[in-house]
Amino acid sequence: MQFTDLRLAQPLMRAVRTEGYTTPTPVQREAIPHVLDGRDLIGCAQTGTGKTAAFALPILHHLLGDAPTAHRRYVPVRALVLTPTRELALQVGESFATYGQYTKLKHATVYGGVKQGRQVNALKRGVDIVVATPGRLLDLLNQNVFDLRAVERFILDEADRMLDMGFLPDIKRVIAQLPAERQTLLFSATMPKEIEELAESLLRDPVRVSVAPARSAAADTVEQSLYFVHPAGKTRLLEHLLRDRDITKALVFARTKRRADRVTRQLCKSGIRTAAIHSDKAQGARQKALDDFKRGATRVLVASDIASRGIDVDDITHVFNYDLPNEAETYVHRIGRTGRAGSTGRAISFCIQEQRKDLEAIERLIGKSIPVLTASVPRSAPHSKDESPRERGADRPTRKQSRDETPERPKRTRSREDRDGSRPEAADAASPSTVRPKSHPSKGPRPRNVGPRGQGSDRPKRARSRDETAERSKPTRSRESEDRSQPRSRRDGDAPRSKGKSRRPEQKARRDPNSRWPGSPDYKPDPKAKRGRKKKRSLVVRTASPKRR
Repeated sequence: MQFTDLRLAQPLMRAVRTEGYTTPTPVQREAIPHVLDGRDLIGCAQTGTGKTAAFALPILHHLLGDAPTAHRRYVPVRALVLTPTRELALQVGESFATYGQYTKLKHATVYGGVKQGRQVNALKRGVDIVVATPGRLLDLLNQNVFDLRAVERFILDEADRMLDMGFLPDIKRVIAQLPAERQTLLFSATMPKEIEELAESLLRDPVRVSVAPARSAAADTVEQSLYFVHPAGKTRLLEHLLRDRDITKALVFARTKRRADRVTRQLCKSGIRTAAIHSDKAQGARQKALDDFKRGATRVLVASDIASRGIDVDDITHVFNYDLPNEAETYVHRIGRTGRAGSTGRAISFCIQEQRKDLEAIERLIGKSIPVLTASVPRSAPHSKDESPRERGADRPTRKQSRDETPERPKRTRSREDRDGSRPEAADAASPSTVRPKSHPSKGPRPRNVGPRGQGSDRPKRARSRDETAERSKPTRSRESEDRSQPRSRRDGDAPRSKGKSRRPEQKARRDPNSRWPGSPDYKPDPKAKRGRKKKRSLVVRTASPKRR
C-alpha cells in the first residue's frame, strides 16, 4: 500500500511527498482508514513506529473538510491532543506544522515551564488544533482563556506514560469539559488494566490496532550489547567507548537527575561535548540542549527517562543505558530512540550485580539474551571530583596488602642543628639512620625511661634563645628588699586602694589612670548612677546609768 491509496487531501499528499514518504508504516496503514471513517480507535504501538502521523494526517484531513467560514473572526478549538511531557508536545506540534504546511489550519502548543503570554495570545487569536500537557491546559481553562465546547477530535497520546506520571485525575477533569459527541483516539505503548478501564469509559465501540509488539520491535533494527561493570567503573567505561569517532550522536540514559548531571560534568571535563536534559532543568535549557543535539552542536545528550518516549531525533547512532531501568518496557522505549525509520543503530547497556533481575526481565520481554562484551579500560584514567566516593575508590586493591608488601617511606628525623634552632638542611632519604625500625612502621620504637614530658631521655636539651635567657635571668624581689616604711598598697608606687575588696593585678593594668575611682582625692559620685541597696544597720540605744549620790 502507498500513501496515494489512503485517500488523503491534496495539500496533505503534497506535504508527504515533500518529506519523502512513499510507503506508510504498519500502524499508519491500519489506523488511518479507520480514523478517516470516524471510528474511535485504540492503538498499541511502540515509539518510532510512526503513530504520530497515524493520527495527525486523518485529523488534518477532517478539519480541512469541515473548515469554518471565512467571515468568522474567532476560530474555535476543534481538535485536542494531550501528551505527557513538554518535549513530546513540541514534537507533535512540529508534526502538525509539517503535515499542514500547505493548509491554512492553525495550531498551538500549550505546555508548562515557560511564561503563558505567547500561548494565551495564540489561543485568543483562534486556533484549530491544540497540543497540550494536562497541567498548563487546566490552568488556562480555569482562567477562561478558551473553552473546549467545539472540540470534535480528542487524541490521548502515550496514555500508559500519563498514568505512570499520575495524570489520571487531570485527564478526567479535561474530559469533563469535552462534548459528548466526539471522536476519541487512544494510543499507548502497553495495555495495562488501568488503560483498559480508561478506554472503556472514553471510547464507544472502538477499533483495536496492535502493531509491532515489543519483542519484535526491539530486535529488528537495533544491535544490542551488554557490559558487566562495577558501579565505580561506569563513567570511565562510558568515556572510553565515546572515544570512538563512529559515534556521531549518542543518547545516554541515567536513572536519576543527579547522576545525569554528574555524568555530564565528567564527560565535559574529558573534552566530550555533552548536555543534560531532565525535569529539574528549565524549559528553555531543556529546549536549547535538545536543539543543539539535533543540529550536531552537542555530540552526547544525557537524559533521564523523560526522553525515553516521544523524542524524535534523526541519525542517533548509539544509545547507552548507563543504568538499567526498573521496568522492561522502559528499556524498549530507550533503545527505540535509535534505529528509527528503517535505519540501524546500537544499544549498549551497563549492568551491575544488583541489577541482574532487571536484566532477566528485559531478556524475557525481548525474547532473547543480550550478548555480553568485555573492554579493557586503562586504570590510570584521572579521577574527577564529581565522582561519588564509591567511584573514587575504583583503583583500590581488591585485597589488603600485607605489611611486607607495603613499601616503606623514608622518614626524616630531626638533627642536632634542627634542635639548636639553625636552618634545617635536606636529610638524606637513603641513609639508614633516617629510616625507623620495622618494629613499628608508623611511629618507630618508643625510647626507654621516657615520661610524659620527656624526663630521663637521652636527647640533648634544646638551647635557649637570648630572649628566654634574659627573661629567666631577671632578679626576683625578696621580702627583705621591700620598703616597709610605706603601706603595702603604696610600696610599688601604686595609687591608693579603696576600702573593700582587693583588686587583681590584671585589673590594675587595665585601669585608666586618668579616671576617677573611689578613693582618689578628686572623686565625686555621680548622683544619677544607680546605687546598690544599703545594708540596714542595727540601732543600739544606750541608757544612762543613774548617778551615784
